[in-house]
Order: sequence, then C-alpha cells, then structure tokens
Amino acid sequence: MLKKERQAYILQQINLHNKVLSAVLSSEISVSEDTIRRDLIDLANEGKAIKVHGGALSNSFNHIYFPQNKVYSQTQKRTIAEKAIGLINNGMFILTGGGTTIIEMARSLPHQLKATFVSGSIPAILEYMNHPNIDVILIGDKISKNSKITVGSEAISKIKQLKADICFMGTNSIDLEHGVTDNDWEVVQLKRAMIESSKMVVCLSISEKINSSQPIRVCGIEDIDLLITELPTSNSLLKPYIDAGVTVA
Repeated sequence: MLKKERQAYILQQINLHNKVLSAVLSSEISVSEDTIRRDLIDLANEGKAIKVHGGALSNSFNHIYFPQNKVYSQTQKRTIAEKAIGLINNGMFILTGGGTTIIEMARSLPHQLKATFVSGSIPAILEYMNHPNIDVILIGDKISKNSKITVGSEAISKIKQLKADICFMGTNSIDLEHGVTDNDWEVVQLKRAMIESSKMVVCLSISEKINSSQPIRVCGIEDIDLLITELPTSNSLLKPYIDAGVTVA
C-alpha cells in the first residue's frame, strides 16, 4: 500500500471510529508502528486529525459542540436518528451515551416530546438542554477529554442506580463473533453499566461499522435488543444478524 493510500485508509478509520490506536492500525495495514506514527503526525500537521499518545482522534474531539454540517456520514446518521426517535414515548426515562449519531438524535427530538434524558456526554447534554419539554439529568464524575463524556467509578455507580426504559448506545464496531466492541477502556466500562441498567438496549450504527471490531468487548450480540442502521431491514448486510437472532430496524 502506497503512503497516500495508507493515509487515506487511516483517515477513513479515524472519521469512522473517532479514535484509532497505532498498534491496531499497524496490524491491519501490516506496517510498523513507527510508520503509523509518522502517518498520524503528517495527518495532524495537515489539520486532518489530532495526534495523541498511542493513536489519533477525530477533529470533532476538538470541540464540545459538533457543527451541524460537519458530521461524518451525516445523512445516514439522521436516518438512524429518525428511526430511534420512533421508539420514544412521553414519560420515558432515556439513558444515552455520546457520539455524533446520538447528537443527531438529540437535535431531531420532537418539540412536543416530554421525557427524561440521562447522559454523561457533554455534547449530548448541551443538545438536550435546548429542548423545550424534556428533563435533563447529567451523570457527573471525571470527564474524559478524548470522548467528552464522564467516566469513572462514580459515574458507573450512579448509572447502576437507574432503570431506564431505553438505552441508546452509539456503536464503535459490531460483528457477529465479537459483538459490540470499542477502543476506550473507560468508555467500555460505562457502556456495560448502561446496558445493565436499561430495560431495552438499542445500538445505533452506520453500516460502515458493521462487521468491524475493536480491541475491547462491550457486550455480545445477545445483549442487544435492537440494532438500528440507515439500511432497510431487507439489506443483505443485515441478514446474518437477523439469522443470529438480532432484531434490526
């Protein structure tokens, strides 16, 4: 793979997963970690990514507010958001994580909706606060600068005290063998607590993330009540998941 092709692949992975690890990219592309580090430095110098220890972050992590016209795969994420909103009824207690798909959902909530939204995601909380009729609860603790979300034992303890009607969880990667996976240890612990504290677990994922995996397991396929993508349920990409017992929308 030529340098230009390699860096294009790396940038696509950064935009797709928001965070990449040098070691994982090295294994995927079959080049040394030193080569990956140089590529990440090049991308950072060009203003296309944020270089951090052990990897890189999407430029979206530079801001608490996500510009409405600068979201990766925004059309697909809006479709997912519209499907997700159809599950929410007045009076519900909703637990959400972070990520740009969750942000799209927050921006699309009907003005007449009356429900309670609980989250540790600072960008999501800011969007919920703009809504005229929903109650907003912020889960507090240490804030992860990478993910702009509260993490740590106190946040997990507070989540475990809840019993939400629905948990909407942004998905980093999902496949049949490994289930839902991520690359941030602290965020994974938070997601596991969210799953345990919800009556219904809904994973939101653009189709590009399907059949991909990250180093840390969040949960198995069997722990998901509903997988929402931008695709029609008849799409062949979703058939293996339906065959495995996953409900899709």
